[in-house]
Amino acid sequence: MDFIDLKTQYLKFKPSIHEAIDRVLEHGRFIMGPEIDTLESTLAAYVGCRHAITVASGTDSLEIALRALEIGPGDEVVTVPFTWISTAEVIAQVGAKPVFVDIDPLDFNIAVEQIEAAITPATKALLPVSLFGQMPDYGAIHAIAAKHGLTVIEDAAQSFGATRHGVRSCNATRIASTSFYPAKPLGCYGEGGALFTNDDDLAVKMKAIRTHGGIRRHYHDLVGMNGRFDTLQAAIMLAKWPGFEAEVEARNRLGARYSEKLCDVCETPAIREGNTHVYAQYTIRVPDRDTLAEKLKALGIPTAVYYPKCLHEQPVFAPLGYSYGDFPEAESASREVISLPLNPYLSEREQDLVIAGVRQALG
Repeated sequence: MDFIDLKTQYLKFKPSIHEAIDRVLEHGRFIMGPEIDTLESTLAAYVGCRHAITVASGTDSLEIALRALEIGPGDEVVTVPFTWISTAEVIAQVGAKPVFVDIDPLDFNIAVEQIEAAITPATKALLPVSLFGQMPDYGAIHAIAAKHGLTVIEDAAQSFGATRHGVRSCNATRIASTSFYPAKPLGCYGEGGALFTNDDDLAVKMKAIRTHGGIRRHYHDLVGMNGRFDTLQAAIMLAKWPGFEAEVEARNRLGARYSEKLCDVCETPAIREGNTHVYAQYTIRVPDRDTLAEKLKALGIPTAVYYPKCLHEQPVFAPLGYSYGDFPEAESASREVISLPLNPYLSEREQDLVIAGVRQALG
């Protein structure tokens, strides 16, 4: 059993994928070819925003967003310590300071009621993460941001396809960022990501930063980077795109089925009112997750841990001055979470084996 089954998806779309690759090989526009524009239009229409800007990775998308907002040395950005390192890494990369806020134990997203206490005169943006596949309360977050004149950036690396009160992830904030890493709900076959905005001026700046700081060749208005998405990867994503909605529906169905059959033996994911969940990871909480992982491994069932250590515990962020105990909910989650196999092509027979294994291990 695979933790994430990319091979079955590939076989399903194999003819379309190969045709798409062949078209790129024939026209030869490997950098910023026509598939880039088509994919960006497709993604923007799906999300419901004016601009989608593909980039070389999810990490690059976050950095480009911060650079477009002119965030740099002396500035602070509020985010969470329970996430992949990219979220805070990019803040440091532009010379700003990550400021951490604890998470809500119910959904692992930012504890909204603690945000305001973390805001200082140096704060320039809020960077919440839509962790594991569902969005936090962006209504409340926007109210805080408006009060303090801050921009909200959604880190939607795990939540593309999710909604909150009918608004799609990547269209709930001034700027949103997502990742197309192969294991994501919408993935390519390498590195990739995208930015989303309804702000025309920001879109122009982000496109320029993506391409060495300029829209026209040999004219560089900004300090930029080589952050362009690959045409071949765009073609592959377009070939897989017709199946995306069905994959989201399958994730919802399988996630709900896990919760129904495991809720009496462990803490299963809670879905906030008004949210849908795409289960980029199906994550449960147990007091002794290492023992559970060992027992499931013996049964041939793979697991993963997202994330075993909080960002404020990482040596690279020691200069920020945080200590263990500063973010008790994030720290507790990092010691108790474990993710079970979930992908759109997981069969109910396979899922039943996982469910039986978990129940046996925790029984």
